[in-house]
Parts: sequence; C-alpha cells; structure tokens
Amino acid sequence: MGFEHTSVMPNQVHAYQNLSPGDICVDCTLGGCGHAAATLKAIGSDGLLIGIDQDMDAITNARNVLHLFKDNVRLYHNNFSDLPGILTDAGINGVNSILLDLGFSLNQLTQSKRGFSFKKEEPLDMRMDVRNPLTAHQVVNTYSEKKLADIFFTYGEERFSRRMAKAIIETRASSPIATSLELAGVIENAMPARAKAKQKIHPATRVFQALRIVVNRELERLETFMQAVPSMLVKGGRISIISFHSLEDRIVKQRLRAFENGCTCPRQFPKCICGFVKQMESVTRKPVTAEPDELNANPMARSAKLRVAQRV
Repeated sequence: MGFEHTSVMPNQVHAYQNLSPGDICVDCTLGGCGHAAATLKAIGSDGLLIGIDQDMDAITNARNVLHLFKDNVRLYHNNFSDLPGILTDAGINGVNSILLDLGFSLNQLTQSKRGFSFKKEEPLDMRMDVRNPLTAHQVVNTYSEKKLADIFFTYGEERFSRRMAKAIIETRASSPIATSLELAGVIENAMPARAKAKQKIHPATRVFQALRIVVNRELERLETFMQAVPSMLVKGGRISIISFHSLEDRIVKQRLRAFENGCTCPRQFPKCICGFVKQMESVTRKPVTAEPDELNANPMARSAKLRVAQRV
C-alpha cells in the first residue's frame, strides 16, 4: 500500500513541539510518517522516537519510510491509549514530546478497502485495527433502531438520525447491508430532499463518522489517554493534539483545562483548600488552525484544531 506522507499543520506542530537534540518523543498516530520524519530530524542521533499506530498498514509503512532512522525508532502496533504501558515496559519514566493526530489518513479512506469512504463499494468494516472484533457491518445489521439513532445523533450530531436508523432497519429486513456504498445510498435516500439540497457535505458524512467512532471506541480511548497525559511527560514536556471534530476537541480542551485549573473551591475562598495541584499549562490559549496555503493544498486540514500544553 502506498502511503501519502503529507501531514496536517507540519510547520505549526514542529514549532510548538519545541524539540531539542536527544529528546525522547512519541508519535501516537504514525499514519504516513510526515510528522515522525520531521521529529527524528529535530532530535538527532541521540534522540528516540516511540512510534505507535493501531493500523498495521501504517506500521509496515513506517518501517520503510523511517529505515534511515531505525536505530532511533521503536515501533508499536497498538492504540495510543496503550502508551502508559508501552513507556513502562520500555523503562521510560517520562518523555519530552507527545503528538496525537486524531484524523484518519487519506490512505485509510482511499486504499484500505475497509469501507471508510461513502463513495466506494467496499466491505462495511471501518476497523482501524483489524484485530478488534466489532465491525460496522455488525453495528448496522444487528443494533436496534433506537441504538442506531442514538449513535448517529450522539457521535455524528446528525439531526435526521431517527429517519436514517428507520431506513436501515427497513432495508436490512430483506437482506443485510453489506457495503459502504450500499449504506451511503440508504442514508442519502432517508434525508429529506430540502435538507439534502442545502447541505454542503455528503448526506452520509455524519453517519459514517459516528460508526467509525463507535467501532474503534475513539472517544472512550481518547478519554483514557487524556487522563494519563501528565504522568507521561517530564517537566517542561509538551503534548500536541490535533482533533478534527467537536466531540474530540471538547474532550481535549476540558481535560487540559482540568489539569491547569481544576480547583473546585468557591471563588470567594482566599486560597485553595481542595488539594488541587496544577499539572499542565496551556501553550495555545486558542486552538491553532491550518494556514491558507495548506488549506488550498490539503482540504482535509480545514477542520483540524491543534492544542498544545506543557507539563509544569
């Protein structure tokens, strides 16, 4: 599989990582290795990069792309939420930089043949890690109408979630919905014509997002990861997180805010008595977005938001 090696907001990410030769860094989502290659150049021959991806295709790609840096790279076929255990097993007490890019790669969309795209006739799978038991096919063809509607509304913020869930139930009554293109057609037909005409995105966009989130337990794993962030960084170490939709960004923002200012004492108290200890400090007060030149070259960057915080 040929991988696209471009990365989202490379200049901003590199600047905010604030890397030095000899640093120990983690790339939690290797993808095409664009960020990883830049990190390895910055940390030099004395540095170490822990590279993680739950998609085995990305690990295989990383072995090829990063072969010149092989003495400075350790690759793990894991989910990023497993990072605390990975660092413990490696005997690493803290790292200087952690990068987490929550987007799914163009290669997964166009070449994985796992049904991520609503424009392709592919098996309805949507697993980032094919070792996981749950597939989109199972969700679409076995979950109740109410559960499907709840998934589409909660994780896709789809306002026609009930209509779409009902259409799925009616369609699968005669035969299972087997492919991504078939599902996209069912969803498109379920959306009212007036809403379809006004909407800029494909009618199936939000439903496919919701299914991907549920199949890969994306928000649950992000919550688990965020809780452990301070314990994985050395003092002055930075976490850089790129999110692509409001559900992810909300988790990141709220957790970083809690690490920075999680005091629960009433405002009128002269000093804190709840025992809160500040662990992180925001480096970016507002999310950083892609520059116009990148947006022109890479439309997938239009929804990307970068947040950076530093261990205190």
